[in-house]
Amino acid sequence: MNKLKSSEKPFLSDFDLHLVGEGSFLQLYEKLGAHVTTQDGKKGVHFAVWAPNATQVSVIGDFNDWKPGKNEMEPFQSTGIWTSFVPGLKEGAKYKYAVQNDRVGFSEQKSDPVGFFSELRPSTASVVYDINKYEWQDKNWQKIREKRNSQSAPISIYEVHLGSWMRAPGNEMLSYRDLADKLTPYVVEMGFTHVELLPVSEHPLDASWGYQQTGYFCTTSRFGKPEDFMYLVDKLHQAGVGVLLDWVPAHFPRDGHGLGRFDGTHLYEHSDPRQGEHKEWGTYIFNYGRNEVRNFLISNAIFWFDKYHIDGLRVDAVASMLYLDYAREDGEWIPNQFGGRENLEAVDFIKKLNESIYGRYPYAMMVAEESTSWAQVTRPTYLGGLGFGFKWDMGWMNDTLLYMSREPIHRQYHQNNLTFRSLYQFTENFILPLSHDEVVHGKNAVLSKMPGDDWQQFANARLLYSYQFTTPGKKLNFMGNEIGQWIEWKFHDSLDWHLLEYERHSAIQQLFKDLN
Repeated sequence: MNKLKSSEKPFLSDFDLHLVGEGSFLQLYEKLGAHVTTQDGKKGVHFAVWAPNATQVSVIGDFNDWKPGKNEMEPFQSTGIWTSFVPGLKEGAKYKYAVQNDRVGFSEQKSDPVGFFSELRPSTASVVYDINKYEWQDKNWQKIREKRNSQSAPISIYEVHLGSWMRAPGNEMLSYRDLADKLTPYVVEMGFTHVELLPVSEHPLDASWGYQQTGYFCTTSRFGKPEDFMYLVDKLHQAGVGVLLDWVPAHFPRDGHGLGRFDGTHLYEHSDPRQGEHKEWGTYIFNYGRNEVRNFLISNAIFWFDKYHIDGLRVDAVASMLYLDYAREDGEWIPNQFGGRENLEAVDFIKKLNESIYGRYPYAMMVAEESTSWAQVTRPTYLGGLGFGFKWDMGWMNDTLLYMSREPIHRQYHQNNLTFRSLYQFTENFILPLSHDEVVHGKNAVLSKMPGDDWQQFANARLLYSYQFTTPGKKLNFMGNEIGQWIEWKFHDSLDWHLLEYERHSAIQQLFKDLN
């Protein structure tokens, strides 16, 4: 057990321990992870990690030749948290946790679940980093953002994948700071009110687009350091543009250095594959009924508002969280305690998530990507809703693209694709999305979905975007829509900016400016 001198403050206070026990310790990142500090008059780094079933945990890194046992950690009371102080260690040190569970013959080197920075892929070590040193300049935005983000505000969102919006010569990815200096004036010129960034948390595989995350508290090192991403958010805020992040609490990858079987047991995920695995994605599902897991996820959501000043989260794949039989055949899922298909633990988690965010950040935009008819997604929890502020209208997107893909002469027989939305369009606070999901995996770019010859395709695209902007609901468009991108989105290449040399493409861009 950790021994403290009478003059030292405990790592976790009695009140902290109470919150941990009830699943309400919602600023986990202030205690867990790696923090540069002073102990016994010596400067160094304090490490803390949750691994309740481990029999031994060590901090390893360059500073001890990556050998377990040289810097062993000690369990802190009965919390399942292991702690250690390494004197002389400084910011920038690479580290992992060597986690051992002799009961099941488990030994693995894990990245820090609450680490703030990591090595550039394919390397996977965490990096000691102070994320509190950036000096923000967005006070003016903070004064107006509650109004700008409100449900009654005019909102037009530009969805961006940072790695492929624009690239440098040689197909090199731009840095966060380069993107700040190029993306910010472009978004302002186009008239978008917000940008939504595909996940910026650390992830091992570029082809996952960030949706299979291993570093939930890390900004990916692909584009720079944490303060470089802060600079990007700050520049957008100074220009009057809100910033939303895609956030993925629905699943996580199996990579050995990640969260899966973290201490040799199913810690973050369910042990039963009928509850704990998404077969179609090859990923694990969080155990939303476990207090420590809820602490982890809600703390992570709060973290992005607290440390990175974001304006909102678009929560990915909410439908997969709500339904126990999502993408499963009969016999592949376990009903809830009442025999139903609803994931009651996930529903409770989502409600607590939204209550926690809106309770702290009234200006927040909590957006659900939810593709079913689940009722009251954007109604307050005290009225029985899930508590989100907005919901993507996937029905509008599917019906409208199906309608617009038909030859005009045939559309008169399919007007129900347009009119059906009138039955439900005011039941939720909807965002009308023409997102990245509609321009990948053989679906073609939006322009290429349109029927007819070249002239007709452009005319139909102009009609589609004008219809979107004049239909009730907030607006969202993926990058490239506004320049008439011909081909599907490629995550490893830049948008085809050279298309703007042609009048029809520049005219589409001008239409977006006018509509915004």
